[in-house]
Amino acid sequence: MDENNLYVQWFPGHMAKTRRQIKESLPLVDAVVEIADARVPVSSRNPELGEIIGKKPLMLILNKCDLADENATRRKIAELEKQGIAAIAVDCRSGKGLNAFAPTVKKVLKDRIEANVQKGMAGKPLRLMVVGIPNTGKSSFINRMAGKNKAKVADKPGVTRQNQWFNIGNGIELLDTPGVLWPKFDDPDVGLRLAFIGSVKDTIMDLELIAARFLTIMNENYPERLKERYKLEFPADSEEFERLEMLAKKRGMLISGGEPNTERAAVMLLDEYRAGKLGRITLE
Repeated sequence: MDENNLYVQWFPGHMAKTRRQIKESLPLVDAVVEIADARVPVSSRNPELGEIIGKKPLMLILNKCDLADENATRRKIAELEKQGIAAIAVDCRSGKGLNAFAPTVKKVLKDRIEANVQKGMAGKPLRLMVVGIPNTGKSSFINRMAGKNKAKVADKPGVTRQNQWFNIGNGIELLDTPGVLWPKFDDPDVGLRLAFIGSVKDTIMDLELIAARFLTIMNENYPERLKERYKLEFPADSEEFERLEMLAKKRGMLISGGEPNTERAAVMLLDEYRAGKLGRITLE
């Protein structure tokens, strides 16, 4: 199968509109918060975002950290800080790490806060725009942070009806935006990693190809997890699709004639990975 066929439907037309909306809303905010997936902290970011937001301060939230390799996440945050990007690891489902959000915002916007004080506007709310590609947890983040304050903030000049403002306390307001994506993949591996975590609809993918590739990556980086979960060790000379067949046989997933049901095995493997049943795994 041609891997490029995996991504044909990946960029819906409304994403161009999303980019325009972000640019139009930038003057209303003090900074931008990007939500990424800690398991694929590079592939789940929008490569065009820096160009879109210009000089606005950027903060990165690495969500789903409970499913990612803790050491890899720690290294990534240190690397981002060297680049001048404040980043925190959180899990929006449990709320883990979210208490670091407000202090980090105030650190990032220290100059803005001081400027507001100088102008006699101490206590002026800090406004942040939240962006992220689909399935990274943008809505979960906003819902968690807004809590009981889910009502929209009162109408403000220049705020369009499409914009959703939320007061999260601590003098911080969040602006929600539609999910943001890019029009094409320069690197097919980016699309594969996003398919592994479920950011691309399974219905448009060749799941057996995706699962077979995922097994290869697991075999190279986390072979002990495959042994532990599936009691599987692959021969050194085994081929990619052959490994998926071995997994199907090991799990008793057979069709008439005793042939391995690789489709069922693919669905099971990806579901178990996404649910964290293979342990904490970072794919880049």
